[in-house]
Amino acid sequence: MALNFDLTEEQNLLRQAVRDFAENEIAPLAEQLDEREEFSVELTLKMGDLGLLGCFVPERYGGSNMGYISYIIAVEELARVDGSQAATIAAGNSLGIGPIYYYGSEEQKKKWLPKLCTGKMLAAFGLTEPEAGSDAGGSKTKAELRGDHWVINGSKIFITNSANPLTGVVVVQAITGQKEDGKRELSCLLVSRDAPGFTAREMKKKMMWRSSNTGELFFDECAVPREDLLGKRGDGFHQMLAILDGGRLSIGAMGLGGAQGAFEMALHYANTRVQFGRPISSFQINAFKLADMATEVELARNLLYKACWLRENNRPFGKEAAMAKLYCSEVMGRCVNHAVQLHGGYGLMKEYKIERFYRDHKLLEIGEGTSEIQRIVIARNIGVTGRAI
Repeated sequence: MALNFDLTEEQNLLRQAVRDFAENEIAPLAEQLDEREEFSVELTLKMGDLGLLGCFVPERYGGSNMGYISYIIAVEELARVDGSQAATIAAGNSLGIGPIYYYGSEEQKKKWLPKLCTGKMLAAFGLTEPEAGSDAGGSKTKAELRGDHWVINGSKIFITNSANPLTGVVVVQAITGQKEDGKRELSCLLVSRDAPGFTAREMKKKMMWRSSNTGELFFDECAVPREDLLGKRGDGFHQMLAILDGGRLSIGAMGLGGAQGAFEMALHYANTRVQFGRPISSFQINAFKLADMATEVELARNLLYKACWLRENNRPFGKEAAMAKLYCSEVMGRCVNHAVQLHGGYGLMKEYKIERFYRDHKLLEIGEGTSEIQRIVIARNIGVTGRAI
């Protein structure tokens, strides 16, 4: 079959619809929300109305069923304007809705997905702990089965969408026992917001994604019903790895969208800023920066869309997801750096959007697997002899 790089008519219409929404609804508020560190319930509800939550979920569960490529386009267009709102949608889908849709029982899907797909409720993924970041398998949070309830003790940190008025449920990875080979048994549990012994505290004073919600979670003899185990007991680690593969695509989309936005800002500024009697874009050193940015954005988009195509066609995509997450994240880093340089002193001022983009990009090289971890994943997938770690 011949290669085809054309998007469908529906995907092009979606891109334009999300772009219009981002420019008309998000852009006027982004600076103010960033300054106040304020999560916007109103924007989240509007994004839910657009069908941006539950993008890959069938309509029978309340999803829009637009497919993974369309979902990634939506995240890309949000990130082109504001990383914080893109993060809300990326985490709400890949890390919140994803585990329940892919691993939940029919009863769990019917209970949670219709609410989550409207945007009137958000789900979060409780994985990272104070001493378990890149070493995600090093969790210390424990869950003990006592009669008809799991009793959870421990804590999580840096959890997106976990401590805001819309948060309704958190998927929590915990140690639930010991396997026959002596290794710890890890399982995932669904913890509702009102579960006894569960507390969520919003984290402030972030450098980036300041209007995205981030929380610390605490479990003190937190009791959840036995039937709120997600999937099979002991499958938690495998569930987590698979969910992160999908999450890497959405982080890649944030990097791609952010890089596109930074490039457009840089191009506009360079074409209108006059020094030595002519636009600074006419100086070869600056023209080459813009050419490099445009080239890398195009490469990033092709790599990311290919990884999404593989997923949508039920083909192995883990290696490509890691490559896309790594490359798109680092491309945004190079693009925002060039863009700030082209803006000169103005690029360091909050009144110029590129300052916010410069701050926001750093999380992409850390969250959902650092760039270093992505390189380990890629190395293992290309046949590097022995273990890289």
